Amino acid sequence: MAKYAYPAIFTKEESGYSVHFPDIDGCFTCGDTLPEAMEMAEDALCLMLYDHEEDGDAIPDASDIKAIQAGTDEVVSLVFCDTVEYRKLYDDKAVKKILTIPNWLNTLSERAGVNFSLVLQEALKAKLDIQ
Repeated sequence: MAKYAYPAIFTKEESGYSVHFPDIDGCFTCGDTLPEAMEMAEDALCLMLYDHEEDGDAIPDASDIKAIQAGTDEVVSLVFCDTVEYRKLYDDKAVKKILTIPNWLNTLSERAGVNFSLVLQEALKAKLDIQ
């Protein structure tokens, strides 16, 4: 899980733009306007890389943007995505975890009104260096 930047080729079509990523097999999208196509490109890239991470597949190396050849109706641009942020938005279902702590710590925590789920989430985010 990380932040990524990949070159994308935006091709002007009769109506809107099509987008493909030379380094990511099967990663295509489109938009009616260039800003919409850029937004859709970020979403498509995040989805593909998220799937790679979930499946344990290797993340392809990104090409140097200068090495990408653009046609006359094409523009090459870097598209950025953050799969951690993507996970926060689209994979936020709660899961139950069973854990053990010493009884004395449990007693003091309950007396103090500690929210165990919140403390665990905060600790995991700190451990994983996630904001």
